[in-house]
Amino acid sequence: MASILPFIRKAGTVFDDRVTEIMGEAFDRARKDLHDTGQPPIVYEVIAKRIIDAARNGERDPVRLRNAGLSALG
Repeated sequence: MASILPFIRKAGTVFDDRVTEIMGEAFDRARKDLHDTGQPPIVYEVIAKRIIDAARNGERDPVRLRNAGLSALG
């Protein structure tokens, strides 16, 4: 979960612990789907931003949050 926290802080948005955990799970799954190697930092930033935006709009399903993050990559 800790991997998405810097992006949440940067976005200036506050979520409760449960939502933050769900977002972290979605972010970690997205990274795993990309095999988490050799990706430039901007890729993770874009994924995190999409997950944060979806959560800000009320999404709480980790699979849909992951999909929202990965949708940025086409």
